[in-house]
Amino acid sequence: MRLYTKTGDDGTTGLFGGQRVPKTHPRVVAYGDADALNAQLGLARAAIDATTTALDDVIAHLQHRCFDLGADLATPPGSAHEDKVRRMAHADVAALEAHIDAIDGANEPLKTFVLPGGCELAARLHVARTCARACERSMLALQQQEEVSDTALIWINRCSDLLFAMARAANRLSGTPDTSWAQD
Repeated sequence: MRLYTKTGDDGTTGLFGGQRVPKTHPRVVAYGDADALNAQLGLARAAIDATTTALDDVIAHLQHRCFDLGADLATPPGSAHEDKVRRMAHADVAALEAHIDAIDGANEPLKTFVLPGGCELAARLHVARTCARACERSMLALQQQEEVSDTALIWINRCSDLLFAMARAANRLSGTPDTSWAQD
């Protein structure tokens, strides 16, 4: 089987279930943004070092769920093969909330906004956080036209919160202080 199919040469792509849509369709944009988030998470994992290994399993977990989110978004409700797709579930949201509570509970309480950055892993996690927010916006744009799971929307919102907590944790674990926002 070849990597290329030539079926998208006309500017369309197939959703899971067979429907063909333009590559600019809001559903394609949304699952493309989930894929971009997943790629940024992979880049973040590449920056894990001896001081931040505690975050590796959480990032790996997020990558697997990003694939689930992409499949969820690529499969319109009621389409063929819907029974073959793992939809985002309340347990997925609860898992993120548990990670947030555990990770952020060890961080110093926030007293001000912090600038994205710090150690390399923290900076990459902040970039991933912005990708999660972009994915959330594209999912909301899709929701204006078609059905999008409320649970998936909650999950992506919690994902960005978790990535913020993890960026701060990466700085804490590496001994790099967060940089507070200074209003001049």
